[in-house]
Amino acid sequence: MSQSLSLKQARRIFLAAQGFGARHPDKVGATHLRRTIDRLGLYQIDSVNVLARMHYLPAFSRLGSYDRTLLEHDAWGPKRNRRLFEYWAHEASLLPLDLHPLLRWRMARAERGEIGWRMLREFAAERRAEATAVLDRIAAEGPLAASDFAAGSSQGGWWTWSDAKLALEWLFWSGKITTATRRASFERVYDLTERVLPRAVLDLPTPDAAVAQRALIERSARALGVATAADLRDYFRLKPGEGDHAIAALAEEGVLIPVRVQGWTQKAWLHRDARVPRRVRGAALLAPFDPLVWERGRTERLFDFRYRIEIYVPAAQRVHGYFVLPFLLDEALVARVDLKADRQNGRLLAHRVTFEPNTPDDTADRLRAELGRMAEWLSLTDVRIGGIVRGER
Repeated sequence: MSQSLSLKQARRIFLAAQGFGARHPDKVGATHLRRTIDRLGLYQIDSVNVLARMHYLPAFSRLGSYDRTLLEHDAWGPKRNRRLFEYWAHEASLLPLDLHPLLRWRMARAERGEIGWRMLREFAAERRAEATAVLDRIAAEGPLAASDFAAGSSQGGWWTWSDAKLALEWLFWSGKITTATRRASFERVYDLTERVLPRAVLDLPTPDAAVAQRALIERSARALGVATAADLRDYFRLKPGEGDHAIAALAEEGVLIPVRVQGWTQKAWLHRDARVPRRVRGAALLAPFDPLVWERGRTERLFDFRYRIEIYVPAAQRVHGYFVLPFLLDEALVARVDLKADRQNGRLLAHRVTFEPNTPDDTADRLRAELGRMAEWLSLTDVRIGGIVRGER
């Protein structure tokens, strides 16, 4: 008979697995940052810079103020010091180096043209010579960005990318090139993978796909604590055929324990090392692509909080604002804050704050304190709060 968990227990397990509830270090160092990304498995990357780029925010949410150059050094520093690499995991992501072997099966599938957008798959077949020419130029000239090629790079999304950019993205997906650095504009600069990643990482043995997928599901389970099969697969974007055999194998080994969670219709799995805290305390503003909230259905199941990012919604149709961060207070998502860093005037702007119904009495004070911490971290000297809306059931 499956073990039963209350919804409150499941929520606490998830929060603890994600690194919430611990006291912030007095001074955050590189070791703290590395432990955080090892715990989460990845930081999702996005170019939006209304507040701060997405990959910087999860560590701040869990650790408090830190020096962002520490993360940049691990991600794009000298080869001998690299701790992270970029690849497609849960979308474009920064990942610990030990995950590189676990994603080589995906690189091999991309190289054969079995996965990826149709326009990229063409470079595995009829357009391979074009990709080879791009690769040869990087090999001869060194690191290059899409804008360094004659046609440049188009604006407006992947469907308007130049041919060179498409070739570069297929080479990236195939693992033949990777990100050497990022320019000030956040444009990716590519180089041969063997010139970017440490030799010790490249020399690690390549597991077969089934073994790698089992390891990825185990990572997902550690990061989530308790999860459905769909949750486990989604973390590293595995399809049912890539993830379900891994879940079955881990259950057979006793790594995953079947459980029933109050109110969930789906079967759930508990990682055998997951902690069940008596309570979780703390406050955090969460990036839209933070792993605590990136899977919107799971967020509703666990927190009764319906969240959608509205960046791509026409202004007149937005409900809560443009760049809205959920506010985690102890064990609940209690507010939504539409934030912008007004760097020119040194201000953190909270255009609109929307409180959920029945929020604790100290929510406003604790939110102001967290906004103050974020402003200091971003080197902003003032916090301006606009309209406040209180939700109703």
